[in-house]
Amino acid sequence: MSENEKAESKDPIEERIQQLTPEDLEKALKVFKENIDHKYAAHLNSCVHCGLCSDSCHYYLTHEDIQSIPAHKLNLVISVFKRYFSFIGKILPRWVGARKLDKEMIREWVDSIFGRCSLCGRCSINCSIGLNIPYLMRVARSALTAIDLVPPGLQSTVDTAIEKGNNMGIAKDDWLETVEWIEEELQDDIDDPEARLPLDKEGATYFYAINPREAMFFPLSIQAVGKLFHAAGESWTFSGDNYDVTNYGLYIGDDKVAGLISDRLVQSMEKLGCQTMVLAECGHGFNSNRWEAPEWLSKKYGFEVKSILEVVADFIREGRIKLDPAKNQKPVTLHDPCNLVRLGGIIEEQRYILKHAVSHFIEMTPNRQKNFCCGGGGGQLAMTRFSQRRIKAGKVKADQIRDTGAKIVATPCHNCIDQLMELNKHYQLGVEIKTVCEIAADALIF
Repeated sequence: MSENEKAESKDPIEERIQQLTPEDLEKALKVFKENIDHKYAAHLNSCVHCGLCSDSCHYYLTHEDIQSIPAHKLNLVISVFKRYFSFIGKILPRWVGARKLDKEMIREWVDSIFGRCSLCGRCSINCSIGLNIPYLMRVARSALTAIDLVPPGLQSTVDTAIEKGNNMGIAKDDWLETVEWIEEELQDDIDDPEARLPLDKEGATYFYAINPREAMFFPLSIQAVGKLFHAAGESWTFSGDNYDVTNYGLYIGDDKVAGLISDRLVQSMEKLGCQTMVLAECGHGFNSNRWEAPEWLSKKYGFEVKSILEVVADFIREGRIKLDPAKNQKPVTLHDPCNLVRLGGIIEEQRYILKHAVSHFIEMTPNRQKNFCCGGGGGQLAMTRFSQRRIKAGKVKADQIRDTGAKIVATPCHNCIDQLMELNKHYQLGVEIKTVCEIAADALIF
């Protein structure tokens, strides 16, 4: 056996592909079909191969290979759709480019749909006919998930969230201790022994859900939000049990699992009797829990769902907190998380906050809905098999940052923070990476 064959034999994805049975492939097709309604069937029959999506994709701009063109990735899905679900594709498959969903195609799907796509949606806004490409990529991921072909790191993140209640596997006692010592740090920081990080406070106005990476690695972001709530005199609380805003079920295309994860936050809301669910600075967490979860759960929420950015912006507008931009003198730029901005609709609030919190704010070019993905979304950070490709694709974002001349990059998403920290090191950008709330908290006037 050659060295390449030995390496391939140890690859869990390749091992699973080799084990696939005809029944597995039928199951994948069944899940694929279940997620394609008439509207998306029309999308799969509408790509005109104009190529306008090419320059929209950070993978293609950095790799310049045909496999990274969004239309090529989409065509892998289209070709399977035509083979099984179109008349001409069944009788003249080669004529229309229809292909079987066999082991070879499955291998291409894993590499392109998981490994060359962050589901950022930038290709769709530049599509000449407006195809919803990220949805169709997610449908293909659903089919792969149904036959256990999710890259192990990403699947492990989902499994941990299901089994432990949060994607970092933090035990309840550890979470409670973390909140306690961050509260002490907050009291020391503002010299106020009355400052609190409330837990399980029934009837609070706001229930605040965090990314568990904050508790593990970025406690200052929790402290910053506590500082802002305290300065505003607001009634709010954490949950001692269900507090994880993240939902990697979105990335594997499993609506049942995604719904189960999001429903835990709904349970906390109902148990505590809070008025508004407030989601921490997390792009996909906002998109999942604000827009997707009601569909996954097939029910309408009986409460409001807001981003923490909306809440803090309201605090400023209403004069409930006051900020001094002179406290943040270094030039600041803003990275727009795809799920929050392009796919979530939270666009101006973070800019409103920063313009009140910093002395020198510089926009990236392009920005807002047209900003480039950092490369860390779509579960990419959890898929180590594609890490080199992810860092290379991030050069587009690194160049954007360098061109601003900023010394601080603000971004309201911890997935983005992790990716930007790697890009900062790899491309030697020499910047600080902070959340928007951290910057706002630094500018507070008590």
